[in-house]
Amino acid sequence: MASSSAAPAAEKTQPPAFRNVIYDKEDGVAYVTFNRPAVLNALNAATVAELRAALEDARDDPAILGVVLTGAGDRAFAAGADIAELAEASAVEAERSSRTTQETLGLLENLGKPVVAAVNGFALGGGCEAALACTIRIASPNARFGLPEVKLGVLPGGGGTQRLPRLIGKGRALQLILTGGMIGAEEAYRIGLVNEVVAPNVLNARAEEILHEIAANAPIAVGYALKAVNSESKADGLALEASYFGLLAGTEDKAEGTSAFLAKRAPRFRGR
Repeated sequence: MASSSAAPAAEKTQPPAFRNVIYDKEDGVAYVTFNRPAVLNALNAATVAELRAALEDARDDPAILGVVLTGAGDRAFAAGADIAELAEASAVEAERSSRTTQETLGLLENLGKPVVAAVNGFALGGGCEAALACTIRIASPNARFGLPEVKLGVLPGGGGTQRLPRLIGKGRALQLILTGGMIGAEEAYRIGLVNEVVAPNVLNARAEEILHEIAANAPIAVGYALKAVNSESKADGLALEASYFGLLAGTEDKAEGTSAFLAKRAPRFRGR
């Protein structure tokens, strides 16, 4: 038995208990699932806070290669903000809520690891904005996307006015934002809002497959590529791209990748 005078072993900080989000880890993948099916997984303040806690844990866990973000049940990914909560919010409270959601979705977008949104139903308002912040979006045929905030007298407050035009173009984004309309999975695929439409029974499996495909590549290169793509402007992005290209050329992974290619063998990346 250890002496009572021995220093206690350092313990890893555990994420808080979750009520509105299910957080699981398996085979290098973190699953974050919005879990308020009775209200179509609507995003209230508590859910946003739990999303942030789950993302921070996934970011800081070296065993996690990526994240799958989805919704409980088969009706909704997340059907927007909690309207009852929004109805009672003052102007000051609404701005604070918007900034908090923007910061959380900014963390989602810039996690340093790929995040796949597996959209399994309604992705409206804040739910659509959460999907937009993900690295890749895949959807089941019953998925529906929209930013209906103007119908409630407000506008998208979680980054939707910025991310949607960058993803699908200004004209299409304005039509969705200003009409508050909703589109189906096939139309979302046609305009580039989602990457793939897959059967509901393989949605999560396909998300995992994409993450494992990414994880087979050089991890430092993947991280830098994410940063470069997410840069604020084209000029900044080009400068970052050149800088990161140079940095990566000096890594062991680059030497391994080029050597493996020339030797016609599979590379063995070590993240160095």
